[in-house]
Amino acid sequence: MSGHSKWHSIKHKKGALDAKRGKLFTKFIKELTVAARTGGGDPDANARLRKAISDAKAGNMPNETIDRAVRRGTGEEEGVNYEEITYEGYGPGGVALLIESVTDNRNRTVAEIRHIFSKNGGNLGEAGSVGWMFDKKGYLVVDKAAKAEDELFDLAIDAGAEDIRDDDENWEIITAPDSFETVQNAIKSAGITPQVAEVEMVPQNYIKLEGSQANQMVKLMEALEDHDDVQKVSANFDMSEADMAAA
Repeated sequence: MSGHSKWHSIKHKKGALDAKRGKLFTKFIKELTVAARTGGGDPDANARLRKAISDAKAGNMPNETIDRAVRRGTGEEEGVNYEEITYEGYGPGGVALLIESVTDNRNRTVAEIRHIFSKNGGNLGEAGSVGWMFDKKGYLVVDKAAKAEDELFDLAIDAGAEDIRDDDENWEIITAPDSFETVQNAIKSAGITPQVAEVEMVPQNYIKLEGSQANQMVKLMEALEDHDDVQKVSANFDMSEADMAAA
């Protein structure tokens, strides 16, 4: 499995989402607000907002909370003025990281992100230092048991997927960002529930970590994702499931 797929899998197994529901709600609200502000409050005309609403509902966020966040984004209600900032840096073993954040205080956020890096064997880099190592893609992970390979391949490619990668027990489906929703809908219409379905920054290649570096990398990822202003972390590490689970 790629480090990308394994990280999603391990987070799911650890039950991190349920354990941090309060933090998740904060992240959902920020994404809903920014999505509505940048693309308008009509989800039919705003793919990013559609995804944000879908994620919030999947996380059991009440509809009124979702609606209020959207109204704040469109200016119909007063609220905090958020801005999106992407930080770049290096982790143990030279692993590249992209941290997508939404904040109402960029000075506080950058200081806290820098502290997390330095505490966990990494360092914050300059803008543009690692971004070139990633591509923005639609990314879906499907259990191999869900559908025969040739059927899934035809289904995904016909819907507009760019590539399907063999990932041990799973298939990784890669799409252009604009094709993500169409491919996701085709997969779901076939009765398949993806384990992961996101538009995110996918690494072009991976750095293998073992032992103490692997342990430190997991701690850095967990600390970054636990930060209230961090929406998403992408990194180009790979490690064994045993090393990842043991951290």
